Amino acid sequence: MEPAFAQGICVSHLVAIAQEGEKPGELTIPPGKVGFATVCSIIGNWAMLKAGIPINSRFGGILQIRNRRAFRFVELIHYSGSSLDPSEVFIRAGMTSVIAAATRGEGKILANFREIPALCAPMAKEIVMRLEEAGLQGPLVMGHTSEPVCEIPVELNRAGMILLGGLNPVAAAQEAGIEANNYAMSTVMEYQDLFPFEEL
Repeated sequence: MEPAFAQGICVSHLVAIAQEGEKPGELTIPPGKVGFATVCSIIGNWAMLKAGIPINSRFGGILQIRNRRAFRFVELIHYSGSSLDPSEVFIRAGMTSVIAAATRGEGKILANFREIPALCAPMAKEIVMRLEEAGLQGPLVMGHTSEPVCEIPVELNRAGMILLGGLNPVAAAQEAGIEANNYAMSTVMEYQDLFPFEEL
């Protein structure tokens, strides 16, 4: 997972660890397992909604990276059409290449697509700055009014944004052959229980 964190292919460098029998949030770690928690991109939704910005979560997908930049979505699952979290589906199917994206700048990573009213874009940028001060990464790409973002059309008078998937580091571990049970957006934890990945 280290290359993913080093290259910022994560929502945050903050993580949490739990041993078997412990309860991070509402989950209990089963015997013989260790729990590893990353921050989910839904934190961006929460911050926007708390500031009064209506945000539309359209889909989760596989974002192709070229020359260390977001290029286009090659796979996507609309949230309205699936009862499963798209990130879990893509990891299980082995469709990511997070390690390649981190080490060579060419690969496929987990990302999410959101839309906000274009009038709210200046306020959204302020919120992103505050999130970054707290160690939480904002949008990977923020589009202009009614303009496509990474080949995804955006509705009239709205702005699109791409957020990194919180499970990208875990996808990297799975690519290396480390099996894991993933639970996206599964629990809420206290901020002070998190610590920088580099301290592991």
